[in-house]
Amino acid sequence: MGEALEIEDLLKDFISKWTSHGAAVKGEAHLFFGQFIVLIADETATTVGGCSTDTSVRMIKEIEQRFGVNMFDRTSLAFIVKDKIQLLPMQQVQYAADNGFINSDTLYFNNLVATRAELESNWIIPLKESWLAKRISFSQAAD
Repeated sequence: MGEALEIEDLLKDFISKWTSHGAAVKGEAHLFFGQFIVLIADETATTVGGCSTDTSVRMIKEIEQRFGVNMFDRTSLAFIVKDKIQLLPMQQVQYAADNGFINSDTLYFNNLVATRAELESNWIIPLKESWLAKRISFSQAAD
């Protein structure tokens, strides 16, 4: 819990100093469920360019090093299983479906969302509504 508060403080500090081409970026940063860092930039106010994106990546890498976590592992997927967030390596998702650990109704964190609206409506969705559903076959018994 202390780490989460520390990360939230680091995120607040970052947002207060975030700039793009010298202009302040109107943005937000959140730590959701103690596991997901979400950065939001209001690009109607200031366009986020390459340098400001690089700055945000550096900040996330600093958090990785400081807390010994991997924030850029795109091969781990997050699901809600038995009311807990469970990470599964992508190559084990079919095994998990075959053995009833997940099914088409299992909630999946769709980390491909790109806008605030998508975050609010399409971030935590049933697996059957995700891009991943096309890559998994579900037995009728598991559903």
